[in-house]
Amino acid sequence: MENIDYSKRSFNYYPTNAIVTSKCIDGKWSAPEVNTDFNLSLHCFAGIFHYAPSCFEGLKAYRGVDNRIRLFRPDENAKRMISSANYLDMPAPSVELFIEMCKMCVIANWEYIPPFDSAGSLYLRPILIGINPQLGIRSSDDVMLAVMASGVGTYSGAKILVPGTAVLSRNFDRAATFGSGGYKLGANYAQSLHAYNIAHNLGYRELLFLDTATHSHIEEFGSSNFFAIKNGCYITPDSTSVLPSITNKSLRTVAEELGLKVERRKIYVEELAEMEEVNSCGTAVVITPICSIDDKPGLESKEITRTYKFGDTVGTVSEKLYHRIVGIQKGMEEDTYGWCQFVEK
Repeated sequence: MENIDYSKRSFNYYPTNAIVTSKCIDGKWSAPEVNTDFNLSLHCFAGIFHYAPSCFEGLKAYRGVDNRIRLFRPDENAKRMISSANYLDMPAPSVELFIEMCKMCVIANWEYIPPFDSAGSLYLRPILIGINPQLGIRSSDDVMLAVMASGVGTYSGAKILVPGTAVLSRNFDRAATFGSGGYKLGANYAQSLHAYNIAHNLGYRELLFLDTATHSHIEEFGSSNFFAIKNGCYITPDSTSVLPSITNKSLRTVAEELGLKVERRKIYVEELAEMEEVNSCGTAVVITPICSIDDKPGLESKEITRTYKFGDTVGTVSEKLYHRIVGIQKGMEEDTYGWCQFVEK
């Protein structure tokens, strides 16, 4: 294991040993290969450069209290990539191929898996991109699946469960109501970057997007899903334009285990005033508490029409949810759901 201080790392790119690749040409997938060259050689007319036929995933490998390495729900990531690829009308890897390549990537970068007692993990980033030369506007027939890794710390470099501020996005949208928001496409994130940069430059950690049709109800944060705690209920938006987060799905299961009622429904902005705890949740963060959300006429406006506050420390319920999920991921609590898959070197 490399002697790295993961407490000083954020969610960023850090060099590792190798990536794993496979191509689907004429409908046939090649045997996955481990490559030490991180530069991909692609034709300049490859579809990825012109019409963004691209989707990706994110999952983590954890070193457990027993020193065994666990992947958290990689089958769900595989299924979500298949869903994204189907939306793009591109070839998709099987669940088995996806998981095999993730495990190969973990083994190839074994020494970069952070120690158990750190806040770090080995983050895996599988990408699926269109590679055949084309000029006309159409889906890609041939694709490449590449799985890469980075030994990361916490998402922002801050300590875990430290609340951050957020702002509503009233004049910028992430994904159209009948668009691609429910799929993990690179294009969705490109669309959000400008607004996200404005929010960050104004000092906010998060940007909360609203529905594009009415701007009246909550969709998701720029980096991850939204959930809140209110009167013993775990509440999260129900929308086809929200990415189906695997972390959110897992948290809902654990919430029911802890005796909470789970509600997936439309959440109007004004209801924020009634929320006891508000969080963003996703693979990179698991849970990030939100201490306040500003509402403004426009993102760049200096005027704040209302501020919703949720406390300066992580909520009691949210903290329990976090530790249950992390406990499963790191082998500190029994994985009663069979969510983890072990990686053996």
